[in-house]
Amino acid sequence: MMGGHHAMSGAAAWIAVTATAGHGLGLFPVTPVGTIAGALLCAGAALLADADHGSATIAQSVPVLGKLVTSGISRASGGHRHGLHSLLALLCAWLLATGFGHIVWQPEWWHEPVSFGPAVLTAAAVAFAVKALGFSDGPWPVAWLIGLGVAAFIALYAPEQQAWFVVCFTLGYGIHLVGDFLTTGGLPLLWPWVPKPPRWRRKVPLFSSLWSRGGYLALPVLGNAGSRREWFLLVPVTVYVVYGILFAVLAMAGVDLGAFIDTEFADFL
Repeated sequence: MMGGHHAMSGAAAWIAVTATAGHGLGLFPVTPVGTIAGALLCAGAALLADADHGSATIAQSVPVLGKLVTSGISRASGGHRHGLHSLLALLCAWLLATGFGHIVWQPEWWHEPVSFGPAVLTAAAVAFAVKALGFSDGPWPVAWLIGLGVAAFIALYAPEQQAWFVVCFTLGYGIHLVGDFLTTGGLPLLWPWVPKPPRWRRKVPLFSSLWSRGGYLALPVLGNAGSRREWFLLVPVTVYVVYGILFAVLAMAGVDLGAFIDTEFADFL
């Protein structure tokens, strides 16, 4: 799946899990601020698994250093779509978010402790999301400024929102794996153990597409990465995200978009 599509899928997943209105499941309800900031964070976290790819959004995030970091990660994890695209990596993402969630700083100029760890990861993830989603066509410093602004606002003025940080970060990472699992490339989900299918089953067309000779598992309903099917899927996903963000923005302004739509629909009938 393409980088921008991963990011949009992450944002959609967060809205679907947290929204309590008719467009969400309400499994982990948050405030409108949490919906908007969390959508950006989840979108950015949905890009992190591609830190093993030299051409990924993350690799281009910082001149020279971004390439060096992703190159090192790629070598350590075995290359693109290896270690970072496994269930073990998902567990590590949860541990990373949990660990950073406990990093707190008490500045002398502020009246309560600041969640410094979550702010750092949020700033980076939001910067990635802003760039991948095309919100900033300018140089990378602009995306980083937006990321730092969002992170600072949450850390200073909405510290209670940090309760959703670990869930949001881990969900975004997991959605990336789901997206790649739905393409023909598949994933080594059990890495570092990558079991190969029996030889006699490799000749069965359907089975070989679900379990490749290299041991990768897939449910390739989207075809190759960047396929037309993938683009078609992202149309309703994007509309859903736009609606969810708009709903949250209006809720912050005291407007109940759901009630307005219900009223207009009833009048129409």
